[in-house]
Amino acid sequence: MRATPTDDLAAAYRHCRRLAAEHGRTYYLATRLLPPERRPAVHALYGFARTVDDVVDVDCAGRPPAERAAAVDLVESRLDDALAGRPVDDPRTGAVVTALADTIRRYDIPVAHFRSFLDSMRMDIPGTPTYRANYPDMDALRQYMHGSAAVIGLQMLPVLGTTTSLAEASPRAVALGEAFQMTNFIRDVGEDLDRGRVYLPADTWTTFGVDEELLHRCRRTGTVDPWLRRALAHFTALTRALYRQAEPGLDMLEPRVRPGMRAAFVLYSEILDEVEDSGFRVLDRRATVPRHRRLAVALPLLARTLTVRDR
Repeated sequence: MRATPTDDLAAAYRHCRRLAAEHGRTYYLATRLLPPERRPAVHALYGFARTVDDVVDVDCAGRPPAERAAAVDLVESRLDDALAGRPVDDPRTGAVVTALADTIRRYDIPVAHFRSFLDSMRMDIPGTPTYRANYPDMDALRQYMHGSAAVIGLQMLPVLGTTTSLAEASPRAVALGEAFQMTNFIRDVGEDLDRGRVYLPADTWTTFGVDEELLHRCRRTGTVDPWLRRALAHFTALTRALYRQAEPGLDMLEPRVRPGMRAAFVLYSEILDEVEDSGFRVLDRRATVPRHRRLAVALPLLARTLTVRDR
């Protein structure tokens, strides 16, 4: 029996759900606290971002810059096909662009947000005109984070729903997207260094007496230089300030989605706690929130979610 379009769409959403479950443990746990009807769209947003990232960094690893950039262009072309209602017969991207196109239509999400995201992915490809191995200052980094983080928050808002206007809630969503991304940058300093990238701004590193030679030495030896520790403490403080800017936005969301987003907010911010508790050892290990802590945060919020639904 031939699959119907409805069957294909359901399979596409299931594929995105699997991607979220496999690769975004904290993110996926938070989505479990969302109303069931909102989860597929959130999985589609994650699945698209994850797939594009893998296309660039895994599928095209070691290939010339032009080929890697062309791979991003091809993903954008396939998204355009899906938005136009044309079938996308591609085992790598077909499911995610099919689910994403449906989510975009269902929640009226501006397509420009996804084009900005794809532009940020092109900025991550060495050898392309917009690529930077490092960023001179926070203003330059924020230009990158617009596409890689801020628009992620803006994509989520129509799906989650707000009790205020989108215009009022949007700055809080942008701050939360940036807070999550800065948390990633701090946590992944060592892994990014192996890829020839230093996202955190160079002028701040320099202020604290840290250069790439010191970063590489600490990566090799598994040690944390006092200057490095001070710099990372400063970046952590900046990121906590972003979380504080974002937090009032949680109460602007529809009541049924607040517990899930509160879980994401708390658990992701606690990655910074793990970084601090390790003595800022981010160059030889990856900070994660322990499973027992994830459950301790999620279960009370799940109970709150069920109470809100009953009401």
